[in-house]
Amino acid sequence: MQTLILEVQEPMNAFKKILVAVAFSKYTPTLLAYASEMAQNLNAELVVANVINIRNIEAISSVESMGYSVDTEAYRKSIEEERRNEIQTLLKDLPVVPEEVRVIFKVGHPFEKLLQMVQEEGVDLVVMGLKGRTDLEHVLLGSVAEKIFRYSPVPVLSCRWK
Repeated sequence: MQTLILEVQEPMNAFKKILVAVAFSKYTPTLLAYASEMAQNLNAELVVANVINIRNIEAISSVESMGYSVDTEAYRKSIEEERRNEIQTLLKDLPVVPEEVRVIFKVGHPFEKLLQMVQEEGVDLVVMGLKGRTDLEHVLLGSVAEKIFRYSPVPVLSCRWK
């Protein structure tokens, strides 16, 4: 097993934009609280990112193609609206101004879309949990967190809960 060691050239105060990747698990409130406090302490912009898994959209599309009355785009919009409302509710209790927090939703493979957001948004730090919706830690090969840790071009801070 190879170990990759990355040297961080910038001091912590160089973190001007923090992306927190949320999966809407039971850990999301704690993860958002941690990332928002960190952003406030570092005077950094906070970007909340969520990826609607393309597999869920494809499943709905498959049902729609069989002739059932299901609207894939309406499903995607309702999921995004539900998640956006949940984020806004969670942000109200945190040390941030909710209107100043950018919230981004993408549809696709979570790992790919999160890395794309890191690049497109000029993110300096990614904050994410080890546990997602399945409540399994990173022991699963191919998990989103493991791939982000391996391939992120910026430092990744993992938050772990027991």
